Amino acid sequence: MFITIEGLDGSGGTTQVERLRAAWAQRAPEREIVCTREPSPGPVGRLLRQALADVTIGEGVLPYLFAADRRDHLDRVVLPALARGAVVISDRYALSSLAYQSLALGMDKVAALNADFPAPDLTIVLDLPPAECLARIEARGGTRERFETLARLSEIGAAYDAAARVATAWGWRIARIDAAGTPDEVAVRVAGAVWPG
Repeated sequence: MFITIEGLDGSGGTTQVERLRAAWAQRAPEREIVCTREPSPGPVGRLLRQALADVTIGEGVLPYLFAADRRDHLDRVVLPALARGAVVISDRYALSSLAYQSLALGMDKVAALNADFPAPDLTIVLDLPPAECLARIEARGGTRERFETLARLSEIGAAYDAAARVATAWGWRIARIDAAGTPDEVAVRVAGAVWPG
């Protein structure tokens, strides 16, 4: 099973990937669980992380770098793990590209770059208002990336709605989860989407 967790920076995706891994390990200790992320730790992903911190690299370049990293990530990590029968949980995937990069390149071009990638079995979108996301980003400290301003988060939040429509048209299963509250409260909601009933 391939599950992706999406949402604005600061919405808690990285935390919920770990919470979901722990929940899955408790439910099925015999299953291999692979947690991964995009940008990936591979060579293109490392370049991308530098590009996100370096504003001299144009926004129009990022969609192509993300698509290249996604192809490499699938080939190196995701598809081999799925072939072994593992559960793969990814912190971001193509829905992030549709939301974030469509602001620079347009939805049609970004969708074309990502249309042929395999669909996850479930995509969880963590919904949290941009101002709350920014407050969490400020609370954790550290160097901010180029998307971590209130104006950009607001634009990207609106773009997630359009991105979800595109992915739904591709046949993706998307669950939107309220990301307000404690990590434990959000984890219960995420688990309800993964194991309904």
